Amino acid sequence: MTALAEHGVTGRTIRIADHDVKPGVKTDMGDGDEWPQIRAEVLGSDILVLSTPIWLGHPSSIAQRVLERLDAELGESDDEGRMLTYGKVAAVCVVGNEDGAHKVSSDLFQGLNDIGFSLAPNAVTYWVGAAMQGSDYQDLERPPKRPPPPPERSRRTRPTSPAGSRTRHTRRAETPSDPSAPLTPRGEHRACLRQP
Repeated sequence: MTALAEHGVTGRTIRIADHDVKPGVKTDMGDGDEWPQIRAEVLGSDILVLSTPIWLGHPSSIAQRVLERLDAELGESDDEGRMLTYGKVAAVCVVGNEDGAHKVSSDLFQGLNDIGFSLAPNAVTYWVGAAMQGSDYQDLERPPKRPPPPPERSRRTRPTSPAGSRTRHTRRAETPSDPSAPLTPRGEHRACLRQP
């Protein structure tokens, strides 16, 4: 919330594990279910940030429960027939001490998108420490520094095919360093090539 506050965003954090959220796919599962109050907060917000640890390469069961409860929104609509999540944005935060952040974020992205949230490109932030180690993000004294960007790689070139060979390789015309140069065939094979 601190990083979002720097952009004028206000809100609050709800730790689902601290609430009695019943399993199910209805807006209210009854019998002390605390989801209806949380749902009201979600629907009253413009932005939802769903955070989860990585457990065995998957989102936590609690994050999955949030998606399952949000599944009820597929059957809800406003007066114009739109999903109640229409116009709302979601983002994902993933932490863990193992690899799998891309898989976990893709699972959550698909669920949130199905439920009607919009997701911007790169709508995820994640931290993963060394696999199978004891480090945990909450135990760090301060957030780790962002690594420097990788050095720019030079473009590899393939050797020219001998005359008369059939190959599907393509090369850039005239100046290989010009990405806007049209593709031209090597050898004699001309099928399935992208047109300039």
